Order: sequence, then C-alpha cells, then structure tokens
Amino acid sequence: MLCTGAGGPAGINFVKSLMVAPEKLYIVGTEASEYYLHTMPTNTKYLIPKARDPSYIDHLNEIICKENIDFLHAQPDVEVEVVSEQREKLDAPVFLPSKQAVKACQDKLASATTWKNKNIPVAKTVIIRQESDIDRAFAELDSPIWIRATRGAGGRGSTPASNRETAISWINYWRARNVNWEFIAQEMLPGRNIAFHSLWHNGELVTSMARERIEYIYAYLAPSGIMGTPSVQKTVHENTVNKISTDAVLAIDPNFTGIASVDLKENTKGIPCVTEINPGRMFTTSFFFSYASKILFNDYRINIPYLYTKIAYKETIPITEKYNPLPADVYWIRHMDTPGRLVKDNKVLGEMYV
Repeated sequence: MLCTGAGGPAGINFVKSLMVAPEKLYIVGTEASEYYLHTMPTNTKYLIPKARDPSYIDHLNEIICKENIDFLHAQPDVEVEVVSEQREKLDAPVFLPSKQAVKACQDKLASATTWKNKNIPVAKTVIIRQESDIDRAFAELDSPIWIRATRGAGGRGSTPASNRETAISWINYWRARNVNWEFIAQEMLPGRNIAFHSLWHNGELVTSMARERIEYIYAYLAPSGIMGTPSVQKTVHENTVNKISTDAVLAIDPNFTGIASVDLKENTKGIPCVTEINPGRMFTTSFFFSYASKILFNDYRINIPYLYTKIAYKETIPITEKYNPLPADVYWIRHMDTPGRLVKDNKVLGEMYV
C-alpha cells in the first residue's frame, strides 16, 4: 500500500500502527519534504511534489505503477483534499468519504452551519468579512471570542481575542503576510478538549474511541495555547461525547465511509460542542490506541489504521465494540525525542518510540 505524508508524526503513527498489526503489509511512503523523507518507517520511500503541484497525481500514479500499489492512504489534510477531488484519476483505490463530505468537513463554516441546522451542539459562529463583523461578533458572542481560519489543521489561524483591536490586528497580521485565509469568530469554549476517533463503512459505525487532550507539546509557543498534537492525553468513556460525535458525522453524510476524526470542546455549561471533523485521515496520535490494544489485550480491537486498511481491501474484520473498546483513564504521555509511555493507575504499562 501507499501512504502519503509518511514522514510526519501522523503518517509515522499510521505506519507504526500497521507494524504492530497481526498481518504485515509492504508499505510505500511518500514525502514532499526532502528532510522528512528520512524519517519514514516505510519499506520504500519516494520524494514527490507538494499536493498543489499540477504534477502531484501523475507522480503518485508513477509510484502506483512501479510498486504495484493496490491501496492508497493520504494522511495530510491538503493531500486528502487533492486526492479526494481527483480520486478518479488515481490508478489505485482509496477509502475516503464522499467528495461532498470531505469538502464540508474541511470547511469549518460550512460544517458548523450544518450542525447548527441539525441541532447538534456547536460553537456560535460569526463570519468575518469586514471590521464591522468583529463588532457584531463581540456583541453576539461576548468577550473573549475565538478567531480561527475556516480551513486547516493544528489550530491554524487561531487565537483568543478579548477586544476589537486584538481581533483586527490578528487578521491584519495574516493579511500582511499575503495569507488569504477566510476567518470566523466563535464563542469561547473554556472546557475540556476532546477527540473522537471513528471508523465508518456506508453509514455504519465500525468502532470508535474518545480521548481528552490534557497538555500540548510547546503550547506556550502558540497564541491560542493549542498546538497540533497533545503531549498528554487519556481515554474517556462518555455517552454524551459518543452520541454528539456520531450525530455530527451522520449530519455531514448519512452514508459516511472512512475515517472521521471529530474535535469537541466543552462550553460554559459543560456541553461538548463539535468544532470540526477531520475527514479521511487519522489523528496525529493514532498509535496511542493501536499500542494500547496490543499492550492491554494483545489484539487490535481499536487499531483503527489496521481495521481501516482491512475494510479498504474488502476483507472481513472481527466484530469489535462500537464505543469504548479501551478502558477509561489510560494515558498516553509523549514529548519530543522521548518514548511515548502508556500509563494506567500511575503505572507505566509500556513505552515505544513514535
């Protein structure tokens, strides 16, 4: 199989999840970075142009032909977007949500509107097109507000703003850098930061697991206090989180297929509000669940990369729990250049470099 973006943290965790699975795949990796090319744990490595390059799909097809690839997984958001839109031009199958679902999920304004219309808890949102919209945002959402770009992962373009000057200056800063992002303002959600990782097949939930992000790697470097990946996280069992996340995915597409990585943040009343769904790709730390399955149960009940790949190959998978297949309060603690540690009841159960 072929995995794009296999040299970044999310791609590495995807590949490592397959490495601890009971069946071994020959994995070909691609990278647009000449440096991260060397970090890929794949059998074979290829340097390719960035996804926006007109020759990107042609390069993928050359690799597909040369390596006899029979399944392609795109990991970075931008590559999911391009692969989704041009999937008919690829010479290998993918296991992605529909084009419409990918577009809707990758547009935070469009998805938030869909959830609001379906009465799914979501942050109140104001579109920012001119300075007067900032005033309206403070009037409707109170202070502070949350400014964010409508597209992109890892908290792109996000910052809290307590006054008009901060909000305007933040957007003007990006404009001055010739970054033409669209922005929205949303109500501040002060509660827990939760992620719901789920696998779907034709509108049916295959399995899922929720986790709480507790601390982020170098969070102090970001104005928002949120980076792309947590350093400390733990599994959570909450029926409300499970239901809201499931409803949010089906609101996007009642026949949703593939990966839906749902982000939620609690509002002032403690209600989990959906902030976004990352479609078609794994969360950065997907190896957390895969490794926990291996260590705690010596199986792959929540090794989502493996189960996802099995379904993509049209193979039968064992019946697994739709919700909460791992115990609650299992911690995954990691940082730069340190082994990830699986911790339960303050005891290290296992450690592995990721």
